[in-house]
Amino acid sequence: MNEGIIIYENAMFWTDGSGILYCKFNNLNSKSTLDYKTAKQYINAIVDLCNGEAMPFLIDVRDARGTFSIAAAKLIAKSLELVKLRISEAFVINNIGETLLITTYKRIYNPITPFAVFRELDLAKEYSLGAKNVFYGSN
Repeated sequence: MNEGIIIYENAMFWTDGSGILYCKFNNLNSKSTLDYKTAKQYINAIVDLCNGEAMPFLIDVRDARGTFSIAAAKLIAKSLELVKLRISEAFVINNIGETLLITTYKRIYNPITPFAVFRELDLAKEYSLGAKNVFYGSN
């Protein structure tokens, strides 16, 4: 597993040795849309950081604004590279709009990957570690 960090204008991806892939989105523009090209860049970053090891994804969208194109949503949900790497998804939110966006995305594009929504980062990390332990068969 590569420990490291990859930073983009509106997103940051990293691992820290815990076996969790962290994603933090920080876009403040409510009119912004995640497009296919940027989604592909994000997938490449995730693939590099995971280095072939399946991990739970902890996705922090607190205060992130905007939405995603249909093409980007489909790519992220159905990418064979991510399907092989994604054990679960834990979303960290702080408002109802984020919850609605996530649950709609999951229902339409990716109902297979287990997920949960949290208001506290520590609970999301606990969920992620539990999902990793179940996946790899340890406690």
